[in-house]
Amino acid sequence: MIPEMKLRIVIIDDHTLFREGLQSLLSRHGIEVVASVGDGREGIRLSQELNPDIVLLDMRMPGMTGLEVLKQFQQLKFRPPVVMLTTSGDERDLVEALRNGAKGYLLKDMEPDNVVAALREIIKGETVVAPNLTQILAKVVKGEDPLEPEPSPLDTLTPREREILSLLAEGQSNKVIARNLGISDGTVKLHVKAILRKLSIHSRVEAAVIAVEQGLRANKTYPDT
Repeated sequence: MIPEMKLRIVIIDDHTLFREGLQSLLSRHGIEVVASVGDGREGIRLSQELNPDIVLLDMRMPGMTGLEVLKQFQQLKFRPPVVMLTTSGDERDLVEALRNGAKGYLLKDMEPDNVVAALREIIKGETVVAPNLTQILAKVVKGEDPLEPEPSPLDTLTPREREILSLLAEGQSNKVIARNLGISDGTVKLHVKAILRKLSIHSRVEAAVIAVEQGLRANKTYPDT
């Protein structure tokens, strides 16, 4: 039986106690930690000097964030496999890390044996993420954008309808809206009907709720009333 290759790891994490605990854990599994630092720039320098098999990198760090460190690695000739080891299960963090070259995205609450197993898969060329984040990884691999914003219900409205909806959300009557916008009451009524139809709702109150939920704000260039 061929023995497993002994991995050489650099840890970049600003939490000293976590670094020490992780180093002890990895050592018990036959993984050598060749450097353990809390500063991103120092971690980059040592990684270039020591040529580790994997860099374990925290996402949230003061000064130079994990994402900034990751981007710096991508600009170097020497690009060790970088694995994010973080408390952040945020979808955006995961996608940005993968987009910028991370070979893994692991969470600090994972079982130790699972972290070690993931590192051994990554060194073989696999991309590994924490089990509860695999669906996001699948979308990224397929070329989909998990961060693409959901279409807004307001997208179907014309600029004038959005303007009138924002004023409805302020509780203004048709007459006040007409005066503020310099149009007739009848024109406002037609726009309100169109808004309700396009949003598939039946009342001004529902329209106002949607406007607030979507963060629609009135552009107050009209005189105060």
